[in-house]
Amino acid sequence: MSASVSLLPPSQPLILASTSPYRRELLARLGLAFTAVAPQVDETRQSNETATALVLRLAEAKARAVAAQFPDALIIGSDQVAVLDDAVLGKPHDRDTAIRQLEAASGRSVLFQNGLCLLNAATGEAQTLVEPFRVHFRTLTRQHIERYLDREQPYDCAGSFKSEGLGITLFARLEGDDPNALIGLPLIRLTALLEAANCDPLGA
Repeated sequence: MSASVSLLPPSQPLILASTSPYRRELLARLGLAFTAVAPQVDETRQSNETATALVLRLAEAKARAVAAQFPDALIIGSDQVAVLDDAVLGKPHDRDTAIRQLEAASGRSVLFQNGLCLLNAATGEAQTLVEPFRVHFRTLTRQHIERYLDREQPYDCAGSFKSEGLGITLFARLEGDDPNALIGLPLIRLTALLEAANCDPLGA
């Protein structure tokens, strides 16, 4: 499954190793033509693997998973997890799990770790990094949580909210360098990686 966006073509084909609609929308903001491709990667967390190590490993694994299909391309891989204390919060997938996640986050802070990889498939060189972003939740009542979930149904989002939508009402404050990281793709750091790979969105 793939989807294309017709924008300014970079010097090398640009591939987004993801079918996330949120990441596609974010990457399109840079004005570069790209193709989104689903990577076939086992995302199971390894024994004793930290959240930072997990997102770094998966971001690069997703990029390399599609490299054989696009041997001359620049490939973007990304992965995100939410961490509360030492527990990793995945996508809730259903209302009951989302309620439990938001009740646990109420009045506390959740750290989002975003792994990012830019792989030059032609050379095998990978640039990788982790971009953190912290969300401080206001104290939420059960009624707040249920009303929010009924209206937005963010069951495919780590942490059980969409910050770009009504989820913003759940927060006391946000802490980080790039709010796009919270949605799933840190564009500020990605722009720097692309520029280093001679794919500057503002280049000629």
